[in-house]
Amino acid sequence: MEDPGTGLLQEIKDAVSVRTALLVLGVLAVQLAFIASYIGAFHNPKPHEIPIAVTVAVPAAQAAAEAEADPARAAAARKQLEAATDQAVQRLKALPGKPLKPSSSDSEADALARIKDRGVDGALIINPQGTEDKLLVASGAGASLSQAIEEIMVKVEGAEKRTFKVVDVVPDAEGDARGLSAFYLVVGWCVGGYLCASALAISAGAKPANPARAVIRLGAMAVYAVVAGLLGAVIAGPLLGALPGSVMALWGLGALLVFAVGAITLAFQGLAGIVGIGLAILLVVVLGNPSAGGAYPYPLLPGFWRHIGPVLPPGAGTFAARSIAYFKGNGAGGAFLTLAGWAVGAAAVAIVMSLVRQDKKELQAEAEEQRS
Repeated sequence: MEDPGTGLLQEIKDAVSVRTALLVLGVLAVQLAFIASYIGAFHNPKPHEIPIAVTVAVPAAQAAAEAEADPARAAAARKQLEAATDQAVQRLKALPGKPLKPSSSDSEADALARIKDRGVDGALIINPQGTEDKLLVASGAGASLSQAIEEIMVKVEGAEKRTFKVVDVVPDAEGDARGLSAFYLVVGWCVGGYLCASALAISAGAKPANPARAVIRLGAMAVYAVVAGLLGAVIAGPLLGALPGSVMALWGLGALLVFAVGAITLAFQGLAGIVGIGLAILLVVVLGNPSAGGAYPYPLLPGFWRHIGPVLPPGAGTFAARSIAYFKGNGAGGAFLTLAGWAVGAAAVAIVMSLVRQDKKELQAEAEEQRS
């Protein structure tokens, strides 16, 4: 009669193989990494070196009138304003914890241009003739970032017995609550990218059999990316009215992002088999999404996430989507280059790994022939 204990042990071995157990442990590791990454990034946001322009300036019309009436006196006044601006910059640089990264601007117009070019996230316009200043913010770059700048300035200006008026020079769209639609659009594109690549990778076995199959899968991924990019841009823009800006530019961004994430998934799958799909999720979802600057833009994230965000696909995609929607594409060039680098590099890895695998198979076949 069979020992019940032995029979149960055999059933367990049949139900959960060693390979399955290792995969389960891998899933647990990804799950814990997900929890640690998201809570680590979001549990205590603190401003760190938010780029902000500073200028001490009189109204442009007044400055022009003074320059025309007495050029020498106007030049001396400009030097005084420049000295006052430099002093203000130094005071802001000396704030505990370095929440701001201030730099001087020649005028309010210059500061405004820098915001719209995405060179800075806000601007403090100091009035030398009174006690009320002006704070320029851009909620289109993230409502939490604008709010953080305002909170810092409440303390700074209060300590100087001054007040300020907030002017949102790049407001988010009426249908884009807290400026998060760009981030959610990017998340959707990323999900489509790795899910499509995963389906292509496991539909006929866990590993591509040859270079031809790898190229075909990348081609299919490219077609899917073009369609997904267009549909995502249409839903976020004309259909829901969540994002303004060029639908064509968002389409191009979406197509590049979806293909990049898909190529990354195929590359990891070529390197590590079916485990590579988990590695792609680790990179894009576990590390990429919390560091993307969606809920909290880069200057509000802890150091690790702040540094990796711009170089990962979700972060580059979110920055570029906001630039297209609210800043006429200004500053998006670096993000597009980052995504292009991921797309080209990952596609190359996927093809190279298929070539390596083919060479191994050919060597094994030759060895078997020689033995026979």
